[in-house]
Amino acid sequence: MNKLQEWPEPIVRVQSLSDSGGPLIPERYVKPVLERPSVSFSAANDVDIPIIDLAGLYGDDHALRATILDQISIACREWGFFQVINHGVSPRLMDHAQEVWRKFFLSPMEVKQAYANTPKTYEGYGSRLGVEKGAILDWSDYYFMHYLPSPLKDYNKWPAITDDCRAVLDEYGKQLVELCGRLMKVLSINLGLGEEQLQNAFGGDNIGACMRVNFYPKCPQPGLTLGLSSHSDPGGMTLLLPDSHVPGLQVRRDENWITVKPVPHAFIVNIGDQIQVTYTSLFRSLYLSIYLSI
Repeated sequence: MNKLQEWPEPIVRVQSLSDSGGPLIPERYVKPVLERPSVSFSAANDVDIPIIDLAGLYGDDHALRATILDQISIACREWGFFQVINHGVSPRLMDHAQEVWRKFFLSPMEVKQAYANTPKTYEGYGSRLGVEKGAILDWSDYYFMHYLPSPLKDYNKWPAITDDCRAVLDEYGKQLVELCGRLMKVLSINLGLGEEQLQNAFGGDNIGACMRVNFYPKCPQPGLTLGLSSHSDPGGMTLLLPDSHVPGLQVRRDENWITVKPVPHAFIVNIGDQIQVTYTSLFRSLYLSIYLSI
């Protein structure tokens, strides 16, 4: 068997397990005791990650701009996560993109299976990462696709469940890349570097960008599994658009897991490992986890 081409065992869609209505989850999804969700994960319920308004970032009010830069600097140093509002991405486009993905995951299985991925690139519709046989799996399905650099962008691997689906996702990706560029400039300034230096370190105009959409089906035993296991993000920066219908994103600060309270039409910004490793004394890359509720 060529592990780069095939999965080590038959793929089971988590959504199909959920739709079956069974009262128990398969053993393959049961996490070790110390990795399961617990009440202690939400010990700091009255705390939330910083919320930062970017509206005055490029205006004429220099004092306001300095305040925003300082807020982002503190959030990066103390949290590694923050939410941004008035970020420049169209709220209507955000809603439209989410609706596209809802339609995809609620489509008949044969429609979704046409986009099934492989371990070769993971691009497309998937339900597991890694080719370790017998691995404990997460309770989620996902869709992964490349956006940049352009040679990796393959529209044929993007869903086309509506006439405008690919155009919507393309514009959504474009606006998010632009937002990342603005945030990279802020981080660069806060690090005492030239405004373009951090962006240039990631390739300048030839950066890499990808999109992953996670789908968390209803779980009959949410206390035994996770939608997405604890991890830190390996890239430079991640923008998360949460679904208000699926609460559960948690970040770890000190010894507490803190449940993020999403603001409508806000993005959650996650400082990734590459920036944290490069500027380890200043910025933090923290772990995140998804828990499930009935």
